[in-house]
Amino acid sequence: MRILLSNDDGYFAPGLTILAETLSAHGHDIVVVAPDLDRSGASNSLTLDRPLSVRTAPNGFIHVNGTPTDCVHLAVTGLLPELPEMVISGINHGPNMGDDTVYSGTVAAATEGFLLGLPAIAVSLAHGDGAHFAAAAEVVSGLVARFMRSPVQQPMLLNVNIPDRPLAELGPIKVTRLGKRHKAQNTVRTVNPRNQAMYWIGAASGAQDGGPGTDFHALAEGCISVTPLQLDLTHYGQMALVEDWLQ
Repeated sequence: MRILLSNDDGYFAPGLTILAETLSAHGHDIVVVAPDLDRSGASNSLTLDRPLSVRTAPNGFIHVNGTPTDCVHLAVTGLLPELPEMVISGINHGPNMGDDTVYSGTVAAATEGFLLGLPAIAVSLAHGDGAHFAAAAEVVSGLVARFMRSPVQQPMLLNVNIPDRPLAELGPIKVTRLGKRHKAQNTVRTVNPRNQAMYWIGAASGAQDGGPGTDFHALAEGCISVTPLQLDLTHYGQMALVEDWLQ
């Protein structure tokens, strides 16, 4: 299978390298198009105020001075001589669960592939120091093999979170829904050497909705979370309410 890999941690990230090596070893045709810098939190942003430069690293990875969405968009709409058959984003270092998916560049790269008509998977290694990217890569390889054996008959966008554990210690795959976090912790105020106020965005808090069936719960149980995502933001339950309100 011809697979486009991208991420938001940058083309030099170990999770991306290990995933590319693992999928290549399993016989897949791999091309990497990823940001030149860490673009975590870039969400689905496109760069429209300047042209983008494209370079190739010594290992063959293509890197772009743009966002994860830029990378996948360029790759699919003209950069690559052949269209990929699947887009995989990751392996991200750190979870992308619940509300994280709104901000995540990892999820955004996969989302762009999905919007362009390709099956897409976002993959994150959760709750650890990044010791087991190889195990996570084998999980991804298994998902790709499953897709090849039995292609999904609908457009597919999957958000996958894998505990940072050895392969033998991973629990089973659980199909989950997105949980919800508490609101973020307070903004952190600091002062620079010129005595000017500077602010850091506060860290994410724990799960507010992390019960059975959620991605948070699956990871807490040591299982692999697979959440199918959709992009229709319409709040159908409020359409009648808004119509009444506008009368």
